[in-house]
Amino acid sequence: WAFATAGVSHPEMFKKIGDHVSGLCSLDSFKAQALSNTAWAFATAGASHAELFNKIGDHIAGLGSLDSFDPQALSNTAWAFATAGESHPELFRKIGGHIAGPGSLCSFNPQDFSNIAWAFATAGVSHRE
Repeated sequence: WAFATAGVSHPEMFKKIGDHVSGLCSLDSFKAQALSNTAWAFATAGASHAELFNKIGDHIAGLGSLDSFDPQALSNTAWAFATAGESHPELFRKIGGHIAGPGSLCSFNPQDFSNIAWAFATAGVSHRE
């Protein structure tokens, strides 16, 4: 996150982190914000790592609920996947279903909405619920 925020590129470091995280048996030890920040940092730095995005997407899509994700974490995650050009329809379905669920919308601010809408449009995903 710090390297991406500072605009510092270090491709070898991102590759090593991506290889390590994507090689883990489980991402259960990662909190929602850590997953979101990791995806965001890779996308912001332009560090391509399909295996990492697939691992994160599979993990989030497989969760029973997304209640541990605050609106910013959801919008940053969707934004990261769209920005990185990483397709993960199950992830977008999961995020869309959560947002369309009862009581979820009241916690989103305009920036969260615009990031989510941009990400879905950029990824070419629609959600009909």
